[in-house]
Amino acid sequence: MTAIPRLCVRHAASALVATSLAGFANFAAHAEIVVSANDGKMVLENGSPVVRKQPLPDTVSVIDFTDGTLKLLGEVPAPASVVGPPPSVAIAPDGAFALVTGAMKVDPADATKTVPDDKLSVIDLKSSPPKVLATHQAGAGAAGVSINRAGTLALVANRSEGTVSVFAISGSALTPAGKIQLGDAKSGPSHAVFSRDGATALVTRDGDSKISLLTVDGTKVEYAKRDLSAGVRPYDIDLTGSAAAVVGNVGAGSGDNDTISLIDMTATPIRVVSTVTVGQTPEAVKMSPDGGHVAVTVMNGSNKPPASPFFNDFGLLKIYKISGTDLTPVAEAKIGHWCQGMVWSKDSKYLLTQCMVESELIAFSFDGKALTRTSTLKLQVSPAGIRTAEP
Repeated sequence: MTAIPRLCVRHAASALVATSLAGFANFAAHAEIVVSANDGKMVLENGSPVVRKQPLPDTVSVIDFTDGTLKLLGEVPAPASVVGPPPSVAIAPDGAFALVTGAMKVDPADATKTVPDDKLSVIDLKSSPPKVLATHQAGAGAAGVSINRAGTLALVANRSEGTVSVFAISGSALTPAGKIQLGDAKSGPSHAVFSRDGATALVTRDGDSKISLLTVDGTKVEYAKRDLSAGVRPYDIDLTGSAAAVVGNVGAGSGDNDTISLIDMTATPIRVVSTVTVGQTPEAVKMSPDGGHVAVTVMNGSNKPPASPFFNDFGLLKIYKISGTDLTPVAEAKIGHWCQGMVWSKDSKYLLTQCMVESELIAFSFDGKALTRTSTLKLQVSPAGIRTAEP
């Protein structure tokens, strides 16, 4: 958001170079990899996100999450942002590379403010240490990003210009393949996800409370001119399974309880079929790989000023069971403050959450009935976006 003090940059860069990477080249064969995008620019002060007085470089962390334990494998500097939904990371189906967006940067004209950025970084996950292969331009406010299961196409939602960027993928090389206009600059496209067969995609629009349907044919992606209505400000969306998608509706942030909704992907046409109340601000939503549950990170007022009547001194990780088109609460656990993304392990037995204020990752086991904390990992920079290679 401004020039970073030289000593700060030197210290942070040295720390990154010094990250231990022993055995990194051998992890791919057995480890379950998580990629975390970390925002060094922003901090929460009395309930308001503000620019750090001495910003740190944004980073991308590669983490081993095998069997619910956490081990930092490596880090690389790359643009990242807490602005936008937590899936600002996407991992190629073969785990070879990750895509990371950076929605905001320090305003060169005012060190106390941020302005929209358009950066999309390609991170090599096979190299030791991980490295940035390329940096592309998406659109202003580049936020949620997804890769189709064939590994041939990526979509980036651009929150500050009302568009979705399309990139064709060959190996680990990206080629711009156009943009889709969904609304004006205030429509706020936040995250785009592909259906399991890759023939359609859904895009949340938190600016005008719509979820837009896209059609996909090769590299040709078009707005189907159909919008779904789930709740106030749909933000994060996940389509891990084939039968249903889940969307988090973050609401107005005024202390009222907010909602998550299920979308029936088997209906003709697809439609919202169920909405349940989850608490203040469902930041991230994620379906378990086995399709049985939905996990939600709920701000729970932990990002409010301590004097606010809506403040709680903890966030929540909540689990809901999917039964047809119904969502039933199963378990919840306290987490930290201003917590962001969350992922499941491939076997649906573990979850990992990110908390910005504590600069911490928290892992839990889940036995179908209860959540049990298994491990934590402190990071140098606050974790803001997260993804695994999705099954």
